[in-house]
Formats: sequence, C-alpha cells, structure tokens
Amino acid sequence: MRLLPRLIPRSITAQITAIVAVSVVLGFMLVVTSLFVFFDGGSTHNSSDAAARIAKVTLLVKASEGPDEAAAIVAAAQRAGMKVTHVALTDLETPTDNVQLPLLARLVAGRLESNWGIDVVGGARRAADSADQLAVRVRDDSALLFDVSAVTKPWHLVLAPTVLTLTIVLVFVTLLSVYAVRWIIAPLSSVAAAAHSFGRSPDDNRIVSRSGPREIAQVADAVNDMRIRIRALLDDRTRLLAAISHDLRTPLTRLRLRAERIGDQDLRDGMLREITQVTRMLDETLDYLREDVRSESTSRIDLPSFLQTLCAEFADVGHAVSYEGPARLTWRCRPNVLTRAIGNVVDNAVKHGSVVTVVLRARNDGAVEIDVTDDGPGIPSSLRDKVFAPFFKGDNARSSANRSGFGLGLSIARDVIKDQGGEIVLLDRTPRGLIVRMSLPGEANALDC
Repeated sequence: MRLLPRLIPRSITAQITAIVAVSVVLGFMLVVTSLFVFFDGGSTHNSSDAAARIAKVTLLVKASEGPDEAAAIVAAAQRAGMKVTHVALTDLETPTDNVQLPLLARLVAGRLESNWGIDVVGGARRAADSADQLAVRVRDDSALLFDVSAVTKPWHLVLAPTVLTLTIVLVFVTLLSVYAVRWIIAPLSSVAAAAHSFGRSPDDNRIVSRSGPREIAQVADAVNDMRIRIRALLDDRTRLLAAISHDLRTPLTRLRLRAERIGDQDLRDGMLREITQVTRMLDETLDYLREDVRSESTSRIDLPSFLQTLCAEFADVGHAVSYEGPARLTWRCRPNVLTRAIGNVVDNAVKHGSVVTVVLRARNDGAVEIDVTDDGPGIPSSLRDKVFAPFFKGDNARSSANRSGFGLGLSIARDVIKDQGGEIVLLDRTPRGLIVRMSLPGEANALDC
C-alpha cells in the first residue's frame, strides 16, 4: 500500500499521459474480449443459419427430376445471394478433411451431416478458383459447391459486434477520462475559490490545500505565501493609519484651540478655515485607505429613512438637499459603509450645485437605484472615467480653491458600491447638472411606495 502513492505521477503532464495510456490499454482489452465473446457466439448462430440455407438448396436439387430443374434451383439460389455452383465430382480437386476447414465451415459441415444427413465432400477447391468452398454430394457423379462466407453473411458477423464493442470502449474511455481530468483539475477550483474570497469573507485567512499534481501544489504554495505577504502589508498599513490619525489630529486640535484665542476676527476665521480644510483632507485620505470596510456586518434597514436622515444632515448646515422616492423600502447592506459612499457623493454635489436631490427607485429584479442629482456645471464626457481615479481632480468648473480636496470622494464611493456588487455611473442632467446613479443588487422589499 505504501508503494501505490509513489507510483502515481506527480506532474500534470505525466498524469494526463498516464490517463491516456490506461484508457488505451483498457479499451484494447475490452475490444479483444468483446471480439472473442461476440465472434465465438456469432459463429455458432451464423453456422445454424448457413447450414439451413445450404440444406434447403441441396435437398431441392436432390429431389429435382432432371438437369434442367436442378439448374433452375441453383439459379434461384444464386439470385438470392448465395454463391453456389453445380459441378461434377470429377471437376473437383482432391477434397480436404473437415478438420482442416476453418471454424465456421466445420460448424456448417457438422450441422449438415447431423441434422439433415447430407454428405459433405469436404473443403474442396476448383482448379480455377482459389476461394475456400464447401462441397456437398447431391448425386453419385455431381456435387454443389457453396462459398460459406457468402452464405453466412459476414457483414452480420462483423458489423454488429464491432459497433457494440466500439460503443462500449468509447463510453468507458470517455467516463474514465472525464473522471480523471476532474480529479486533476479539482484542486485548481479550491485555489481559485481561495484567491477569490481573499479580502471578501471572514475566512480569508484559510490555507489553500496542496493536494493534486506537483504544479498545482506549487501554485497553492505561491498563493498561500502571497496571501500572507498581502495580509502583512495590510496590517502594517492599518498600524500606519492609526499612527497618522493620532500624530496629525493632535497637533490640528492644538492649532484650532490656539486659533480660537486670536483677537483679530479676520485672521482667526482664515486660520480656522485652513485648519478645517486640512482636517477634511486628512479624514478623506484616511477613509480611502481604511481596510475595515468589509468587517462591518450586513443588516436590513429602511432605505428611505436612511436617505432622509442623510439629506437632513446636509440640510441642517444650510444645503438644499431633498429626498424623492418610496416611503418604505427595506434593503440589506452595511449601513456605515453605505453612509460613507452616498455621503461623499452628496457632499460632492453640494459643493458644485445649489439644489441637490436624492432619488430612490426599486427595480423589478429586486435591485435599487439611488440617483444624486445637482444643478451644477456637470462633468465633461471625456473626464467621467477619470474622476473615479484616486487623487484626480476635475476641471476648474467643478473645483475652487476653498473647496479643493485630494479628489478621493468619488473613489471611495466607487469602491464601496463595487464591494456591494453594484455599479456607479455619471449621467447628464437636463437642462444642466450631473446625475450620479448608484445601482445596488439585492432583495429590496417595497412596503408602501
């Protein structure tokens, strides 16, 4: 038993070669076995049929009342497909013993003698014909020569067993090949599943199994090593962000406290605006780099109430933000993450437009669409793919000195929406402005639309 695993090829090439070789050998064995079984049984069956046909013609010729009638019987047999000739015994070469006949001819001769009492001369040959023939006596001076192969319909003997044998071999080899190939390729599925789930599911730290051929084991080792290194990089980034958040927010807080003590109001207001802008840019960068997006568990929320609350927060600070859509609609999501995404889009809209509307729609397939529309200058078509790139800022119409940031708001929204399995696109608003459409899959439940 210990020797068996050592005999199994380790490489994919060797395993596929072994599968093909085993399939060919087993298929050949099935063919040989089938030939022995079918041809042996077929010979017995066909010998009975051939003997009956030969006996019928022989008995009719024996009972004929003259040469003309005998010739008519032989002609009728020939028209029926039998190769038979009425000859004189003196025209035959020296007959051979029945023992020297082929298997099928011996079986036919034996049945003729035992069942009908017909005298078989033997495997006689005519001088002008090299084919093996079976001669039976009909009178003292004449005999009938039969071509046994023609009488027994050899196509019936060969075709049916051959087709059946090839069918069995084809089915067997196909099943064996499919099973073996799946056995070889199956470990790749586990590697792909592990790579796909990395960073998406709680068990993304599982180790990929090394089972399978040598090449797949090498891929599994590489994936495991890559996952470990990526996880280490993410952990280092998390620690770095925590340090940045602490080391930068503390000085900013001290600066704000000192600025509030300045007596000159214009100077104080200018410094506070600058500090607020730096704080906002820092928050935006940290939000983009945070990796805890997927750690939040999903829950079912009332999406209209969720969006109305978000709109109210912007309205409380003086922005014209309103909600349109159904009164009740439940949906499963990560609420805090979704707040960050939609909040960034709305914040971007209020910076460049005077009136912003958040529109919610439930689609027939269970998904939801959230449109954030503004009446601002819009975004040119040539820049719409670029604005989702990190740190990209649009044209001057969509930015100003006192509203600039790092250009991460739409990047964060895109990443969150894509992580939820949705998509975000930019559309023109008539007569002017921009529509940011976020499509989110799920099983929404509209209760009172």
